[in-house]
Amino acid sequence: MRSSNPVFSRRGFSRDNGYAGFGAQPQAGGPAAATQTHQGNPYAQGNPYGGGQAPTANPYATNPYAQQDAQYGAPQAPVTTSGRMTMDDVVMRTATTLGTLVVTAAIAWALLPVDDANISKSYGIAIGAGLIAMVLGLVQAFKRKASPALILTYAALEGVFLGVVSSVVDNRIASGAAMQAVLGTMAVFIGVLVAYKAGWIRVNRRFYGFVMAAAMGFLLLTAVNLLFMVFGGGDGLGFRSGGLGIVFGIVGILLGACFLALDFKQVEDGIAYGAPKEEAWLAAFGLTMTLVWIYMEFLRLIAIFSGND
Repeated sequence: MRSSNPVFSRRGFSRDNGYAGFGAQPQAGGPAAATQTHQGNPYAQGNPYGGGQAPTANPYATNPYAQQDAQYGAPQAPVTTSGRMTMDDVVMRTATTLGTLVVTAAIAWALLPVDDANISKSYGIAIGAGLIAMVLGLVQAFKRKASPALILTYAALEGVFLGVVSSVVDNRIASGAAMQAVLGTMAVFIGVLVAYKAGWIRVNRRFYGFVMAAAMGFLLLTAVNLLFMVFGGGDGLGFRSGGLGIVFGIVGILLGACFLALDFKQVEDGIAYGAPKEEAWLAAFGLTMTLVWIYMEFLRLIAIFSGND
């Protein structure tokens, strides 16, 4: 598994020989296949629609997490499931990462005032923390292995940034905006989770390609708007204010919801394929970045609506 996040990359659970969930699949001997061969697993050995005949090409033929036999190159069945990622691992590490972020956000809110006399200083600290967090996020996104210290440091610095930004919006623009954004983020998370588990959202290559294309367009427009703001002044192209800003914010939230579906798919595949336990940290990292994305879009939308009143 490699980290998933809506800003930097969506590389998913992978090894050098495939992408779990869209290309590479569990094989005989893998935890998602061999253990269920005699328990009605439709993908283990035979084609459930082929009248008992062996399939010409089993789409669930290879497990990206299976060990290769050094002498013959054949995959080996895992001897034990110890050291494999579980849902409990993902939940615990995600809770740890989000908890770190929330704690530092609360500290920043309390210790970095945003009144007229101190807002410049607080903003400076927040921007510095945000930039460092972005760099750490990029480093982790392109690392082959999870670094818990790096991920938790990212979460702590991102929390400082979110704490100051939330305080500014809540105290100077829209009272209660931070709590509203939190509730909105929770609602999206629960809604996408229910829809994913119910099968209403089907995550496949087409879905992945569509989300990636939409995200690239969204980020490109955001970058262009930022350039116009820096060199032209004002609100740039208007993507962050008025009616256009509202539409842009809604699109951002919808993209975040799509990224959550990709995150859920990656977690599900990682567990099914027997991903190493340490990769639960990458799942936590991806989920945290996605939730931060959604929270920021909600916060911007609330600020825009309050400014239009």
